[in-house]
Amino acid sequence: MPCYSYEGVVPVVDPTAFVHPTAVLIGDVIVGAGCYVGAGAVLRGDFGRIILKDGSNLQDNCVAHSFPGQDAVIEEDGHVGHGAELHGCVVGREALVGMNAVVMDGAEIGAGSFVGAMSFVRAGMIVPPKTLVAGVPAKIVRELQDKEMAWKANGTHQYQELAKRSLATMKECDPLPAVEADRPQAKQIVAIPLHKIKAAG
Repeated sequence: MPCYSYEGVVPVVDPTAFVHPTAVLIGDVIVGAGCYVGAGAVLRGDFGRIILKDGSNLQDNCVAHSFPGQDAVIEEDGHVGHGAELHGCVVGREALVGMNAVVMDGAEIGAGSFVGAMSFVRAGMIVPPKTLVAGVPAKIVRELQDKEMAWKANGTHQYQELAKRSLATMKECDPLPAVEADRPQAKQIVAIPLHKIKAAG
């Protein structure tokens, strides 16, 4: 992975974490045990520290940065979807930030809360625990249901397993010119989209 020290501060990656080779780590970045950092993610620890605590994930094309003197933190088992941007904020334990959402300086996403995809969480917003927020700007929608929390926990577990499988099996290679007759498939995981769980009652 592209990894750069900044003013003598070197990124730290736990050996059990998976950081994709195209992710970029700069300066004061700490990636904890069992974390997953996806392709194209940028963790830029030049103004403030970037911390991914154990079991959290920062998926493909996400950006984590900070306002000077503030940290950007993803607490244990936090889950940040593709393309999201975190800027000097805290994503609480077991919270979820949806795809392409933006969470601004000083915002705190409470433990177990969800930020809807493409939402904008304004600077300084405090989201209570186990709450759904969504919109531009994000507003509190409602408390989360147990089945939604269970769905999220399963998704985060799948990313923790993906970190292990990626460490063990992902290797750079050249593409094949054609599909093999006996082409294998990647290991299938058990996952149901949330909208189908809700529709089933």
